[in-house]
Order: sequence, then C-alpha cells, then structure tokens
Amino acid sequence: MHLFYQPQFEALSALTNDEAFHAAKVLRLREGERIGVTDGTGNWFEAIVQKTDPKQCLVRILQQTTITPRSYGIELVVAPTKNLDRIEWLVEKAVEMGINQFSFVYTNHSERRTIKLERLQKIAISAMKQSLQAYLPTLTEVGDLKNYLPRIKAQQRFVAHLPENSTPLHLFRAAQPRQTYAVLIGPEGDFAEQELTMALDSGFEMVTLGNTRLRTETAALVACQVLHTLNIEY
Repeated sequence: MHLFYQPQFEALSALTNDEAFHAAKVLRLREGERIGVTDGTGNWFEAIVQKTDPKQCLVRILQQTTITPRSYGIELVVAPTKNLDRIEWLVEKAVEMGINQFSFVYTNHSERRTIKLERLQKIAISAMKQSLQAYLPTLTEVGDLKNYLPRIKAQQRFVAHLPENSTPLHLFRAAQPRQTYAVLIGPEGDFAEQELTMALDSGFEMVTLGNTRLRTETAALVACQVLHTLNIEY
C-alpha cells in the first residue's frame, strides 16, 4: 500500500499539490485502489481512491488510527556542514530512524550559514513516508548558537565533544531513558571554547560518542541511534 503525506487530511478527504500529482501522474492510481495517508501529527488513515486528478485526488476514509508517540523525544542541534549533501543525507537517515526535531545553528567556526530548508523539508517528508511513520519532525533554522542555547527546554541536554585532556561519559551512560533530549553537534572546525562554556552554563553535559573523530553528520546519526538503543521498547 502506498503511503502519502497530507496535512489536515481528515478535514480535506483529498490529496493535494505534490501528493495529488504523485498519485495521479507517477503512480497512476485508479478509482477503488487503497492507500495509506498520514497527516504528520500521529494520525494514520486507510483510504480508498474515488477520483484522481493531478491537483486534487479525492478519497474516502475507511479507517483512522492515532499512533501513540514514543515515550522520549530527540532534538538534534546541528551546525550545517559546508557540503549540504551531507546534511541532506543526515536528515533522510535520521528521519528514517525516528527523530522529533532538527535545529540548525550557526557557530563561530561554521563554514555554511544558510540552508535550503524547503528542500530539507521535502527530504524529511519522503523519508517519513518511506519508513512508514506517522510523525513528521520539525525542521528549523534557529540562527546563532549563543541565542538559541537559552531557549532549549529538553530534560537532558548534551554536547558531543571529546576534550584532549579528559574523557567525559559516553552518551549511552550519561542519558536516562524516557526523557526529552537535545544533542548539540558542532561544525567541521569544532566548537570555539567560549561556545562550549556557554553550552555548559546552559545546562548541557559534555559527552563522547566514542574514541574516534566523527564527521558532523556521522556524529549526529550516532547520537540519534544511541538514544534509540537506550530507549528500546518491545
């Protein structure tokens, strides 16, 4: 069954814009075919196609289910890499794994200070559908790190950094299950010392992700997986 993303689907009972075009012109769906739809906020619908059109695909809702959210939440606070392809890869993979929020920040050593948020949003939607999830993460360009740090409200806040003269706890040991987490991942040139100090003053705990030096996008994905592993629920 094909899965579509349509905000406010329950009120519309239709696919619109890109999703309608995809249904009508790419998949060539016909009347009577069954589809899955999510509105990105936890609601999951089974529906049947009534009329296909590239601008509006009319459907009839057969069943609605509300998916229970996870008992924990993950926000990745990431300084975008110079090569935007790596950030696009990160968004795709982290959404497939399950994440609540991306917050893109700019630091003293950032080599990139703009991102294509609309394109990243499309990648996130595609990854959500591919991985059959009902929640679409929030993607936000929040500006300078120093201005965003005081606004982070996660229960547990971590900055991934491996100092030369000491070894902090691994994220897996520092984090507690069933919390909301914010993990701060620095740019290719790492954080400036004053940025690390600001993060610690804002309630962040310094953690390591291992003994090897990781690229920005790799570190972010490792942090995401560590927190999922910590919260495995069967």
